[in-house]
Amino acid sequence: MQTARIAILISGRGSNMIALSKAVARGEVPGAEIVLVVSDKPDAAGLNAASGLGIETVVIQRRGRSREEHEAEIIAALRERKVDLVCLAGYMRLLSSCFIEAFPHRILLGGR
Repeated sequence: MQTARIAILISGRGSNMIALSKAVARGEVPGAEIVLVVSDKPDAAGLNAASGLGIETVVIQRRGRSREEHEAEIIAALRERKVDLVCLAGYMRLLSSCFIEAFPHRILLGGR
């Protein structure tokens, strides 16, 4: 069975990311590996939590760019790491159709 490479997008504390990461570590999500946590906010507490769990993190700020430019950088980071699934876990930005089309049927919405 091939391992699904998961990236998690966050904007804040990362509580859903932490819960998913721990579930993966306990084997409750078989065949899954979290390979990256992406945040649009450099001060997101979830980045420290992800680092503490041994997960690579990257900050991709909007910095006045268009949504398309910002998302293109995120898409490139995900493709570079050969991500299979994208999980939105408290990510507070709306995604464009361009982003959705880059990962068809491979975007999960995390929540409570």
